[in-house]
Amino acid sequence: MKQTDTQNPEYFHKVVDCQYACPAHTPVPEYIRLIAAERYTDAYMVNWESNVFPGVLGRTCDRPCEPACRRGRVEEEPVAICRLKRVAADNKDDISDRLPKIPSKKNGKRIALIGAGPASLTVARGLAPLGYSIDIYDNQFAGGGMMRSQIPSFRLPIEVLDEEVNYILDMGINATFDTYVDSLKSILDKDYDAVFVGTGAPQGRGLNLPGLEDASEHVHLGIDWLASVAFEHRDSVEKKVLVLGGGNTAMDCCRTSKRLGGEDVRVVVRSPFEDMKASPWEKEDAMHEGIPIYNNHVPKEFVIEDGKFTGMHFEKVEAEYDENGRRSLVSTGEPLVFMEADTVLMAIGQDNAFPWIERDLGIEFGKWDMPVVDADTFQSTNPKVFFGGDAAFGPENVITAVAHGHQAAISIDLFCQGKDVAERPAPAVRQTSQKMGVHEWSYDNAVENDERYIVPLAPLEKALSDRKVEAELGFDKSTGYKEAERCLNCDIQTVFDTPRCIECDACVDICPTDCITFTHNGAEEDLRGRLTGPAGNLAQDLYISPDLPTKRVMVKDEDVCLHCGLCAERCPTSAWDMQKFLYNVTKAGQ
Repeated sequence: MKQTDTQNPEYFHKVVDCQYACPAHTPVPEYIRLIAAERYTDAYMVNWESNVFPGVLGRTCDRPCEPACRRGRVEEEPVAICRLKRVAADNKDDISDRLPKIPSKKNGKRIALIGAGPASLTVARGLAPLGYSIDIYDNQFAGGGMMRSQIPSFRLPIEVLDEEVNYILDMGINATFDTYVDSLKSILDKDYDAVFVGTGAPQGRGLNLPGLEDASEHVHLGIDWLASVAFEHRDSVEKKVLVLGGGNTAMDCCRTSKRLGGEDVRVVVRSPFEDMKASPWEKEDAMHEGIPIYNNHVPKEFVIEDGKFTGMHFEKVEAEYDENGRRSLVSTGEPLVFMEADTVLMAIGQDNAFPWIERDLGIEFGKWDMPVVDADTFQSTNPKVFFGGDAAFGPENVITAVAHGHQAAISIDLFCQGKDVAERPAPAVRQTSQKMGVHEWSYDNAVENDERYIVPLAPLEKALSDRKVEAELGFDKSTGYKEAERCLNCDIQTVFDTPRCIECDACVDICPTDCITFTHNGAEEDLRGRLTGPAGNLAQDLYISPDLPTKRVMVKDEDVCLHCGLCAERCPTSAWDMQKFLYNVTKAGQ
């Protein structure tokens, strides 16, 4: 195998599993250390530079970072990365003096953003400090997009959302709310230099089952129903509620129903429980609130008796999987199951809807009537029009929309300068030694068994009595510190200096996970099998040194390394060093 190119910024980035898994590549260990040091405002700003909405995401993120967390390889539960983000947000000081300065003299370029959701707001946050004049159009009364209309207040308090949305709108953004854009041509005719479409996936999917026409007054699309609650057009629900669907929107619908007066609220999903798309913690929260989940039930019809809607019939099924893991739902042959209902909320998915985009503007549409968008630049086939968030590739989540917004802002800036949008700037990378003494590091490197701390909840009776009472209370400072200490500092890299090595194998002897091996090189499959601890995770690279004097190489399995620093402490020649690797995705203008 070739020696590892540690000068490639993506090599050590991939070793910081949590940051690598985050769509916005937030420097997770960096801000967690700042929380442990009680530097909450600094920790918040590290987040704000990257994910833009730390207070929002500290409550609502889908947490792609946590399954990747290295602590999960030591113990059952990863570090509570998401909830630590909230600790920084809840305890920060005033950040107004840390926000980017907006030039009073503009650069002469005008940008239109359609939709005021997380993707568009991220674009605005990236371009406003560069002197762009930015107009946002949105059909809601305030910014936030689906963060406002789809995430219930008991998960995301309005004041938290308003604060972080206004950080951006107060950058001199010209926001036009309560305005539905019904023609992209009308926007292009205003001679903008570029247009960004961040309208989300605003159309809920329904089920056209027998009886629907007669039951229509009692059947609602989940996202529309949640919006009607958020905008206070609806403040109650009937007693018996069926929620169809197994995603996070279904969990929001059922939990909201409980708070609006639903007494018999049930979630019914066609898939097995473990295949549900909802995040595990969302399912746990729903069940904690007394909401049962009926899995393997396929909706068949709305039942009408004497002209009155009474409930639904479901077919019981079981899942069968072929050799490729593809699932089929096969009927058990049992009689249909009847469930009573006064109201049915359908949360079975969302689609994009672009009836307002004329088809003669040079924008090509492909499968599922989605615009053809470059996955790196977010530019459409009309070079002046960019897409991001759910509008680009279909429904995802807030943090993915933010990541799209950062990259689209770079593209728009390049495009407006007449440069090639495909020539992407490199990320900012910094490596600094953490050595303070022979056996002392500038970070806490103790590795101990330490179970994840539980986030406290509001008393159930209080939480269910008011939809605006936040269900999770968040960590206090003390618990936040203890949870932060569970982080294994995966961004503190073990860096090997081949000329210093005398091949004494001291690092091999002291390594607690057997991740270091000195051996002769070979093909990857052969080499992985000859290591002290066989390296079976092919997704994680091996760290391979140049040839040593004995013609052996040092091979380290990055997958099981705990970044404890014992190798560097034990090495008599300082061939190993612990270096903090800080990776920041490039933003527009950098």
